[in-house]
Amino acid sequence: MTKTVLPLATVAAVLVSLSFAQPAQAANKVWVSNAGADSAGCGSTAAPCLTFQQAVTNVATGGEVGVLNPGDYAPVVIGKSVSITDDGSGEAGIQVTAGGFGVAAVGTAGDVISLRGLVIDGLFAAATGITFSHGSALHIQNCVIRNVEQTGSGIGIFFTPTFNSQLFVSDSIIFNNGSAAATGGILIQPQGTGSATIVLDRVHLENNVEGFRADAISNATGGNGIHAVVRDSVISGNAGNGISIVSQTGKPPALVFVERSAVVNNAANGIIANGPHAVVLLGDSIITRNGTGVAGVNGGQLISYGNNRNNNNIGAEGAPTGMFVPM
Repeated sequence: MTKTVLPLATVAAVLVSLSFAQPAQAANKVWVSNAGADSAGCGSTAAPCLTFQQAVTNVATGGEVGVLNPGDYAPVVIGKSVSITDDGSGEAGIQVTAGGFGVAAVGTAGDVISLRGLVIDGLFAAATGITFSHGSALHIQNCVIRNVEQTGSGIGIFFTPTFNSQLFVSDSIIFNNGSAAATGGILIQPQGTGSATIVLDRVHLENNVEGFRADAISNATGGNGIHAVVRDSVISGNAGNGISIVSQTGKPPALVFVERSAVVNNAANGIIANGPHAVVLLGDSIITRNGTGVAGVNGGQLISYGNNRNNNNIGAEGAPTGMFVPM
């Protein structure tokens, strides 16, 4: 299978950014503005910072970075608990350079990171929009991630935890990402003994290569695997699979519950469970106009609650491998 690796330049940028020292007396709330200036003391409303990176450096652990007005606030590395919030000031953008990332979360166990109201644009050449490797939880709300299309890569949200970590995404649109197999909108790929618990709620994954891919194979040597819920979401127009769940013998499980969602117009499978320990539970959802509706292959299971609409696909509708008896 295709394994996605961040380029060395990206890793180096993360390490350099983490070398920034936090001020001795950090503020709990720090502001950015397109008219601000970066310094060790910036962050008040009267003297805001210019970039998210300087603001994150200046804010206290557990604090918040707020946005005063529209602007491009540049990529940021986050190595502690922090929130970055835009609550209606206008577009708070992050434009990503070729081969780079928009947000990199590289904290430690216990760190919780929150992103709200951001627009991350990969400019058709970025490696990742948001990448997460270390920390306890990442919350993404009301964000746009688009045009992340580095050749051979391109992932809107790349979640690769090395701990037992959680990802929560709500009210967000992730579109036009990916350039090769196993890239696209959201890729979940725990590393080492890492495990991933995922909730997607009211998320649109559109016009990517893959829409949502839960991959329990790559470098996963233990842990609890992947457990995900996709609820009230739309997965549409992707060039590959809409939802792809992958595992294999000797690897942790990948279990995804899809509820009240529309999986439509995807060129390959609407939903596929591939390999033993790959399981999809499917309830009250619509699967239509895909290359194939649903599939369970190589021992993968797709279990229906019996209240789905799977029809009018371009190729085979496919059938569940099992049914739940109504309670």
